[in-house]
Amino acid sequence: MVVADLHVHTNNSDGSMALAEIPAAAERAGVRAVCVTDHDRLNPDLATPVAHLDGVTVIHGIELRVDAGTFRVDLLGYGARRTDALVREVERLQVDRVERARAIVECVEDCLEVDLDIDIGPGVGRPHVARAIERSDTPHGYDDAFAELIGEDGPCYVAREVPDFETGVEVLADACGLVGLAHPFRYPDPEVALELCSDPRVGAVELWYPYGREVDARPVERAIDRYDLVPTGGSDAHDDVLGRAGLDRAAYRRFRGEVAL
Repeated sequence: MVVADLHVHTNNSDGSMALAEIPAAAERAGVRAVCVTDHDRLNPDLATPVAHLDGVTVIHGIELRVDAGTFRVDLLGYGARRTDALVREVERLQVDRVERARAIVECVEDCLEVDLDIDIGPGVGRPHVARAIERSDTPHGYDDAFAELIGEDGPCYVAREVPDFETGVEVLADACGLVGLAHPFRYPDPEVALELCSDPRVGAVELWYPYGREVDARPVERAIDRYDLVPTGGSDAHDDVLGRAGLDRAAYRRFRGEVAL
């Protein structure tokens, strides 16, 4: 039974839920603890590494994309504090996100000959653009927007600037109680991605994640044993449905001990 969902997004980045909606979503799912891991952004309403909202433990986290050399990976910081270095990095990344979104929107509007209804500000990402395309007068739905326009192979895709692995892991390790590798089977070479966990500043890896397909978890389990990692996981929710993946009581107890919640 999932009691802790440690990978959840809010409308502070590209999720649909407001922070205040998390307790109700957690109750529906039977989840007692949630880690808010907005993309490249700290939550302005979480002043401490952990808070309690209407009986639900809410951990302040962050998901940070970094360049690992051959491809990009996502790092999760659990129990985040506002260090000067992390604040500077996320502010820099948000400026880049806004500029990138404007470039994507301009390209889409030119290609489709349509004006998109979208508010471009901090936290903006491609899902916001896809939703605007879906709301427009064009026949493109959300998935079509990614497949035909703004996906990595699409004509309106614009790459965003991300820190290198060394910079990202150093900033997160200084600001967070624990740093983990997110969803290893989403990368082109999971084994190469898992080798990043040999860095002593990476202390966790997502073992439980809803990939939407069958995966052989044994490479992750071997990495956990080899590098003495904390197994984590979560639903990667961008909607209000929690608990599709996460930690049971025993795993959450270990996690709490490592992050000192």
